[in-house]
Amino acid sequence: MKRTLLFTIGILIIGPMYAQVGIGTTAPQEDLHIAGSTSTMRIESLDSANNPTYNNGVDLAPVFVDGNGDIVLGNGTGASGQEPFNFLIDVPDFVADDPYGLGYGSGSVVNSDDLGQTQVEGQITTVTFTVPQDAMVEVKYGITLLIAGNDLSAGVPTTYVDFDQAVSMMTFFKIDLNNDGLDATEAGKEYGHKGQYYATSNQGIIGYPYMNGQAYFTISQGTHTLYFYGRINDNAASYTSVGFGGAQDFLKIRVYN
Repeated sequence: MKRTLLFTIGILIIGPMYAQVGIGTTAPQEDLHIAGSTSTMRIESLDSANNPTYNNGVDLAPVFVDGNGDIVLGNGTGASGQEPFNFLIDVPDFVADDPYGLGYGSGSVVNSDDLGQTQVEGQITTVTFTVPQDAMVEVKYGITLLIAGNDLSAGVPTTYVDFDQAVSMMTFFKIDLNNDGLDATEAGKEYGHKGQYYATSNQGIIGYPYMNGQAYFTISQGTHTLYFYGRINDNAASYTSVGFGGAQDFLKIRVYN
C-alpha cells in the first residue's frame, strides 16, 4: 500500500517536469524543440495539394500567424481574420512633365482669368491601383507647380502674375471606388488637401515649387482610382495660370492592415 502511494505521487511530481517535447534532443529548451542544424518541419495541410488557393507548388507561399497563434496560409481562421501585409506602390513622376499642356504629355493647366473669376478648379491626373483585400491606405504625394500671369497652354514665354496680389493654390484628390467613375458621393469627398500662397512682387523668378499632401483612408478589396485636382484663387481682375507637373513629382501609396 505504501509502495503504490509513493509511485502515484512520483508520477504527479515528475510528470509536469517533462512537459517540453524534444525531437532530436533529450534536453528540449522550449515546449517543442526540433534540434539539428539541418532539421526541417512539414505541415501537409499547407502544401499545394491541400491548399492550392495560396500554394501553387512553384512559388514560395507566405506563412502567417493568425489571431489564435495558428500557422496559416491566406486569411487564416483566427480572431484576426486577415493575413498581415504591408506593401508600397511607388509611382515616380506620376504627373507628366508638361505644365503647358501642349499635347506631348498629360500635364494640366488651371487658369483663373481676368474676367471676374476668383476661383477655378481642374483635374490634374488619375492613378489606378489594386488592393488584394480590405485595407487601410496611406497616400503621400508631391506635385510641382508653375505659376504665370498668362495662359500657360499658349506656350512660352511666360510672364509674371500681376504685382501686389496674393494667389493661393491647393491640391487634393478624390477616390473612385471600384474604378467605375466618380459618382456624386465620391465626387463630394476630398482628401489630402495642401495649400500654398504666392505673394507677387517685382523680385523672384518663375520656378517649380512643390505641393506636398498626405491622407489616410480605408478601402475595400479591388481596383480603385485616385483623381488629383488643382484649385487656385486670385484677384477678380487678374490673370493667373498654374500648370501642374513640370519637374520631378512623386506618389507613394502604402497599403496595410
